[in-house]
Amino acid sequence: MASSGKSRTAMKSTRTIADAAAWCCAVSVIALVLVASMRGNMGSSVRGKQFLDRPCDEIYVVHEGETLHTISDKCGDPFIVERNPHIQDPDDVFPGLVIRVIPFEISSRKMLVR
Repeated sequence: MASSGKSRTAMKSTRTIADAAAWCCAVSVIALVLVASMRGNMGSSVRGKQFLDRPCDEIYVVHEGETLHTISDKCGDPFIVERNPHIQDPDDVFPGLVIRVIPFEISSRKMLVR
């Protein structure tokens, strides 16, 4: 009888360990699912209003059919020629040309801060 009592106790402790391990695994899986779902949403969120109002990056690649005037209107930078000394002729803009663009609102705010 003593051996059957010990085996029951051993089975009970093994079962308790197995239950604890199962709970840990379940909590880990839930945590991973939550982290993965939050990580997927982080790429689509925008922090700060300045990124919503800004249609162009600071480095802009000219596309086919664009002129400096259309890029200036699109990006809000009236000083594209002044900021890009490599542009010799404003009428000679071609696809693939890399230019620096700073929207007027952002550049004027920087000037006010200085």
